[in-house]
Amino acid sequence: MGLSDSPFPPIADYAFLSDCHTGALVAPDGSVDWLCPPAFDAPSAFGNLLDRGAGSFRFGPYGITQPTARTYVPGTNVLTTTWHTPSGWVVVHDALTMGPRTSPDTVTPHTRPPADDDADHMLVRVVECVDGAVEVELVCEPAFDYGRHPAVWELQGEHGGIADATGAGQGLRLGTSLLLGVEGSSVRGRHVLELGERAWCALSWADGLVLPSGVDDAMGRIDTTIRFWRRWLARARIPDHPLRHPLERSALTIKGLTYMPTGATVAALTTSLPETPGGERNWDYRYAWMRDSTFTLQALHYLNLDWEADEFIQFVADLEPNEDGSLQIMYGIDGRRDLTESTRDDLTGYEGARPVRIGNGAFDQRQNDVYGAVLDSILLHTSRSKHLPRRLWPLVEKQAECALAVWRQPDQGIWEARGEPQHYVSSKLMCWVALDRAARLAAIRDDERLEARWAAAAAEVRADILEHGVSEAGVLRQHYGTDALDASTLLASLFGFLPGTDEVMRRTVDAIEQDLTDHGFVLRYRTDETDDGLSGKEGTFLICSFWLVSALTHVGELERARNLMERLLRIRSPLGLYAEEFEVERARHLGNFPQAFSHLALIQAAGRLVLEERRAELSL
Repeated sequence: MGLSDSPFPPIADYAFLSDCHTGALVAPDGSVDWLCPPAFDAPSAFGNLLDRGAGSFRFGPYGITQPTARTYVPGTNVLTTTWHTPSGWVVVHDALTMGPRTSPDTVTPHTRPPADDDADHMLVRVVECVDGAVEVELVCEPAFDYGRHPAVWELQGEHGGIADATGAGQGLRLGTSLLLGVEGSSVRGRHVLELGERAWCALSWADGLVLPSGVDDAMGRIDTTIRFWRRWLARARIPDHPLRHPLERSALTIKGLTYMPTGATVAALTTSLPETPGGERNWDYRYAWMRDSTFTLQALHYLNLDWEADEFIQFVADLEPNEDGSLQIMYGIDGRRDLTESTRDDLTGYEGARPVRIGNGAFDQRQNDVYGAVLDSILLHTSRSKHLPRRLWPLVEKQAECALAVWRQPDQGIWEARGEPQHYVSSKLMCWVALDRAARLAAIRDDERLEARWAAAAAEVRADILEHGVSEAGVLRQHYGTDALDASTLLASLFGFLPGTDEVMRRTVDAIEQDLTDHGFVLRYRTDETDDGLSGKEGTFLICSFWLVSALTHVGELERARNLMERLLRIRSPLGLYAEEFEVERARHLGNFPQAFSHLALIQAAGRLVLEERRAELSL
């Protein structure tokens, strides 16, 4: 825990639980401060993350808020918290449980082929006394629809261990071995556990509001969930290397942010965690961004997780395009297009950061990088699977032709700036990626006419970037009207636009490392040099720092790459997670959490480092 007097725990101190339908954040004191049942983008039932009165659910020792240790069960997204109290020790196990599929999922219907295991649609918590005697408490206080509707409770049955909460058209059932009492909008229970005794509770939104039958069933569901995660991770190809553990945790995080019914991956679990403390840079990230698609596919294929990669590419293939055939920059996890943004002005926001946003107003922005992200994903998947599905070819044609039509036009850029459109170099670069990859896909399809057309267009885009997008110092610019630096130009390395021996590439990497960093961590851009339509500064962007690791590896600077990677690993959260940004001054994570982009970039950077080290070994 931090030493701040803020009532909000530091963002990096939260534990992330997932059942691949929704996720929860658990504070160090044992309180579930974020949970949106039944899906990632549903309204929150527990929203203390954004307002200390917006719902919480604590299960742990009475009167003690500082745990002795918190760890994931290795190889899982199951949390174990150990507590030392004046009278004894207890261990709490928390999981959004997974189990064998026995029938179609009516809570969150699937569009992808069903797997053997699926979500139970319940949060299960078991506490065990391992020494002495400890009084434990349960306090469950949902506030539905992002805190607007306090729960109305009704005790069920004769024994006082089941209670139903309703509000805003939502319903939850709480079951426990503790006796419950209703106190306003919360239910509470307390019980002294003796050595060897266990107690359980579970919150269900399953069909029929099914609950575990008792403590053995509750612990059995947690054990089944442990086996699910470990069997899943066993399929991943992760090298025996010092980077093995961060790779495993990143893989588990990406899987945990993937919506099993459709194959979509959300950018983060949360909305409106601030990029600027107390500021307005607060966004809803519970959606699927097309620009994440290529990094998601790269990571999944690198880890040998080809089934998940195919699920994601099929989600992309199912999406409804715009009238011109292009894809939006982001979609809902169910594929919906309308993500209209609103604000919840009744919420205080995390540490006063307002407004709290629901939806994302950038969904209909013009961002010309989307075509390259989609087509790089399709080429990567086609190369890996040795098959170009027939249903993807029309998508290839449309994205290539859209890139061809718009690459000369200004846009909002990869960072979704809300200022005036500009000729962003990264957008032009991704249009080059679109046309280059489309030409390669046409070659796979033996369409010589389209291969020639798109290859020629790619060469034209490349020439334009090198003519207008390079400063007199020989460095890639943010956009054609400035010499300002932008970390997104590192994409020239990641997508093979320039070889590692190219002087422009080397000078760009050096310039970003020297002049676009704060204590060695990379900024997206300098806010005083960029019209992004917003006020306030922001922290360093973790994805950009991981990109710099990859770029340094690309230009042959392995020692500098390793040094930066080690610094990035030292600032990960106590449980190995990353938010979007890192504020160097206070050494804390900022932005939505956990952030898929940060973990995807970690996997990519680690993969490049391991590959270069293996090459060096082979050349000895």
